[in-house]
Amino acid sequence: MDPAALRAAFPVFERLAYLNAGTCGPVPQEAVRAQAQAAEAGARAGRTTAYFEQLEMLRERQRAAYAALVGARPEDIALQTSTSEGIVRVLQGLGLGPGDEILTVADEHPGLLGPLAAARERLGLVVRTATLAELPFHVGPHTRLVACSHVAWTTGEVAPAALADVGRDVPVLLDGAQGAGAVSVDTPTLGCAFYAAAGQKWLCGPVGTGFLYVAPAWRERLAAVGPTYLALADPASGLDAGPHADARAHDASALGLEALAGAAAAFATLAEVGWDAVHRRAIGLAGTLAQALQGDGRTVVPRGESTLVAWEDPTPAQTRERLAQAGVIVRDLPGGRHLRASVGAWNDEDDLQRLLAGLA
Repeated sequence: MDPAALRAAFPVFERLAYLNAGTCGPVPQEAVRAQAQAAEAGARAGRTTAYFEQLEMLRERQRAAYAALVGARPEDIALQTSTSEGIVRVLQGLGLGPGDEILTVADEHPGLLGPLAAARERLGLVVRTATLAELPFHVGPHTRLVACSHVAWTTGEVAPAALADVGRDVPVLLDGAQGAGAVSVDTPTLGCAFYAAAGQKWLCGPVGTGFLYVAPAWRERLAAVGPTYLALADPASGLDAGPHADARAHDASALGLEALAGAAAAFATLAEVGWDAVHRRAIGLAGTLAQALQGDGRTVVPRGESTLVAWEDPTPAQTRERLAQAGVIVRDLPGGRHLRASVGAWNDEDDLQRLLAGLA
């Protein structure tokens, strides 16, 4: 599938220059069709044995797909409803206690900072911060976990490679919401113990999908927090039922057939292009946009080789609204004076030009 064919797979581009996958990715028509077919089948035939057999098949299909995307094995992947659900499971399952230190970045996404703050209050943890670039050099004798973004949501800065060295002694939890599907992810190279990611952003699936990678070395050291039916190895054993011995022990309690069907179809649409090509094109277009904004005299926030581009704007909310009226979709970032464009392989140069023209 070439770039034009990929773009044509997303109905939103018939009308809009959609540059907001960092919030929610565009939805391919095949995903809409798959979700509708799953819902219709359940409505007409009832949700009986065949329905749940299809559900189980899609669960394992997505587990394998997510695993291949991040250089892991299916048994290393827990199916989740969001990035934050995976983060919570790690924070609650590591056995952290009073005085244990977590090292993070002060301007992380609330989806990470919220669970960290709650764990600090409930468990008596110490949370210390540093910049993303300097994070590996601030690990101390009391640090029990490093938790940060793989790709920073406000800037597109990429976590330093030196975190892999940290991971040999202290577990690293990466928030991959802006990573998985956007940039290449190889969990062994990253050296992380845990990688939590969303299905609705750069994977273009439904809201309520995602996954958590658990490194094999940490499998037995991450307790299953409240394993429910699907996370149990033998649910029929009653109170003697224990969780699976692999990452399935951390599976979300429920993921609907419709959501899984949509996630699988969206994933297949992108995989048909080839993930290396998806990553290269998106990163290249984002770099082109950053250069063009700088050429227009705008201050672009320092970034890495990612798909996010943020720049200063004196009235970001008003500018976002004005752009939306012109058919260009970006977002303003809270607490500051910045706009952010999320550039995917489905975008093209015309989208970038529409954005630049709207800012003029």
